[in-house]
Amino acid sequence: MRAQNKIALVTGGALGIGRSIVLKLAAEGAHVVVADLNEIAGNQTAAEAHGTFIMLDVGKEESWQKAIEQIEREHGRLDILINNAGIMGKGIQDPEHATYADWKFIHSINLDSVFLGCKYAIPLLRKTASPGGASIVNMSSRSGLVGVPGAAAYASSKAGVRNHSKSVALYCAQQGYPIRCNSLHPADIMTDMWKTLLGEGDEYAKNLARVTSGIPMGRFGTPDEVANAALFLASDESSYMTGAELIIDGGVLAGSITSPDTDARKNS
Repeated sequence: MRAQNKIALVTGGALGIGRSIVLKLAAEGAHVVVADLNEIAGNQTAAEAHGTFIMLDVGKEESWQKAIEQIEREHGRLDILINNAGIMGKGIQDPEHATYADWKFIHSINLDSVFLGCKYAIPLLRKTASPGGASIVNMSSRSGLVGVPGAAAYASSKAGVRNHSKSVALYCAQQGYPIRCNSLHPADIMTDMWKTLLGEGDEYAKNLARVTSGIPMGRFGTPDEVANAALFLASDESSYMTGAELIIDGGVLAGSITSPDTDARKNS
């Protein structure tokens, strides 16, 4: 029961990685508030987790204000904030052809939401009853650590999440607040989005083999594996971690795997 009696808020918690995080925290004893715009799926996930659902448009300031006010009214405190909501965006995103409207929209969902979530949750997180303090976990991405020419807006927004997490961590420490802030950097996680991108039938198998060939561990990650990392950062087990980042990418950013020619080695 690594999250026993904690109050947790998970944005984008209705489906995908967010849903896995919700269920993981609930299984470990937390009361989870599932925040999403998908009311049907959100209520289903909340019911399965024995938690509650709230409507939250993460890119809008007034929506965050109402959500935090509701949590304070109903629970009196907040111990865990998981800023998980995010989008890849559609259409062309390279630096030359991406539209300014798309750039702003992707940043509003991926980055502005993290700023707003931290801003409005910090006063409530300060009321935590957790011995290890409150925890903010911001969902960045492997794309926030490297350039992605075909998804420049997405990569930029996730890099902003990474950096802002460090600023929040240092600010809370400077103020003496019992709040830690860390970021997660997953990549190639098998969600419905990836399943759609990979296609169907023979095309699916071909694309799956192509993508996994570039992953040292040779496979996609699972939402549950990301949820395990989120649980660690949310729990008191990570009580001496703040401003840190956890990469969950099957080893891609570790470097390259070399396959020397065996015969050449024998002849050398």
